[in-house]
Amino acid sequence: MNRTLFRVLWIIAGVLLIIAGIFCLCNPNVGLMTISLYIGIAMLISGIIDIIIFAKCNGTMIGAGWFLADGILTVLLSLFLLFNQKFTMLSLPFIFGMWLLFSGINQFVNSFEMQRLKVKGWGWMTALGVLLAVVGFFSLFDPIANLLALSIMAGILLIFEGIAAIVRSCLSHRFLR
Repeated sequence: MNRTLFRVLWIIAGVLLIIAGIFCLCNPNVGLMTISLYIGIAMLISGIIDIIIFAKCNGTMIGAGWFLADGILTVLLSLFLLFNQKFTMLSLPFIFGMWLLFSGINQFVNSFEMQRLKVKGWGWMTALGVLLAVVGFFSLFDPIANLLALSIMAGILLIFEGIAAIVRSCLSHRFLR
């Protein structure tokens, strides 16, 4: 029962992140405040789901501490995005880049736990983790981006985050005890 719940929660988080990404791609002219609101909501839900999963399977899942760390960081960043809109307009590229960098490293580290457990498909998590970390790292170099470029970047990266959550759900039966 818990495995199914976790898989459903990961799928929900993934779908919400993908929807937020598609919104950013389809509406490149929306203001940065609107983007930060949608990103903040998607990140908040994703972070809460990671914390719930940690709380429910702390002793039964390999690498559960990483889910807690990722969940807490994601919730904190989402609250910052949601409640500090004016400063967020200036700092969104930095916040988003740091989130992607940390989340990518988390995916990368978890993929090697999956490899150690001989889980098929662990390479996809490695590739997504590297991609997210690299894009997050490089996004920190040019924080002054125009709204169109930021919207497109945010949309693509949110879709990658959503795909990573769905892949985690699909592979979870192999690493949940």
